[in-house]
Amino acid sequence: MAVVLIIDDSPTELHLFQNMLEKAGFDTLVADSGEEGLKAARTSLPDCILMDVVMPGMNGFQATRQLTKDPMTASIPVIMITTKDQETDKIWGMRQGAVEYVVKPVKDKDLVAMINAVVAD
Repeated sequence: MAVVLIIDDSPTELHLFQNMLEKAGFDTLVADSGEEGLKAARTSLPDCILMDVVMPGMNGFQATRQLTKDPMTASIPVIMITTKDQETDKIWGMRQGAVEYVVKPVKDKDLVAMINAVVAD
C-alpha cells in the first residue's frame, strides 16, 4: 500500500489523519513542522504528502515549494490541507506545486479517493 507523509503542527490533526489513513490501508509517516516534513520526505520518499498550510516557522506553501524544486522529491504529489476555504489560498498552493487542495474537516472517503487518484497518476 502507498506511504503517506502527513505534515501538520496539530497533534490532534496528525492523529486524526493517521488513524483515518491507516484504517484505509495506507502506511503513514508524520511530521509536526514544515522543516521536519522536508527531512522526512527526503529520507523516506513517500508516495504522497498531506501538507497543512498554516504552521509556525516554515508554512505549507514554503515547504511545498521546496519539495517541488528538489529533484529528489519533485515527483511526490502534495495535497494541501487547510481550515480556510479561500480561492486565493488554493491558487497559491497550486502555484507552489500542490496537486490538490482540500478544506478541513475532510471526509474519510473523499481524502482516500483523492490520495488514490494522485498516487495512481
